[in-house]
Amino acid sequence: MSIEARLHARRKPGALIGPNAVLQAVAVMEERLGHAETAAILADAQIARLPSGEHMIPEIEAHRLHRWLALHDPMGALVIAEEAGARTADYIIANRIPRAVVWSLRRLPAMLAAPLLMAAIRKHAWTFVGAGTFAAAGAWRFTIDRARADDPMPPPDSLFGWYAAVFTRLYRVLVTPDCTCEIDSDDAPRGPSRSFAIHRR
Repeated sequence: MSIEARLHARRKPGALIGPNAVLQAVAVMEERLGHAETAAILADAQIARLPSGEHMIPEIEAHRLHRWLALHDPMGALVIAEEAGARTADYIIANRIPRAVVWSLRRLPAMLAAPLLMAAIRKHAWTFVGAGTFAAAGAWRFTIDRARADDPMPPPDSLFGWYAAVFTRLYRVLVTPDCTCEIDSDDAPRGPSRSFAIHRR
């Protein structure tokens, strides 16, 4: 087992992820659903206090939030997840990627920028997949698998939609504007794993 795999395995119990998985979703919920409905969803998701944004949070909080959002608003959950994912990517670009790296990626040809971006994402994948497994297949495809994460319930579709939205915005801003990340159509909308492809339109 590689050093990276051993470190990932140690993180699985009570896995942590970045706070924007919750913060950005709640911001969009407030705008689209209003304060009362957002408060009700947060209560059902057992989130008594929003993250400060300064520390990692238990990934279960994001999963419960997406699950209860889908129960409260099945039609709007995917739209909210998409906007929240785009905002999360904007936050990452503005605050987590060195400006020199952003400058360089945006000026490289897509065929060079994409592998560099995917390599950086793979290195830091634990910050958003938590106890899940992230596997890249080249620069334009990847899989997120939660089969070994011992989730009490399968993650809702909106969570996987959030991942796709994050990658769409990252690639559009840092690689080329004509990118869209989509869940492979062959994947049934159930189970703990999804394969994603980043297409150029």
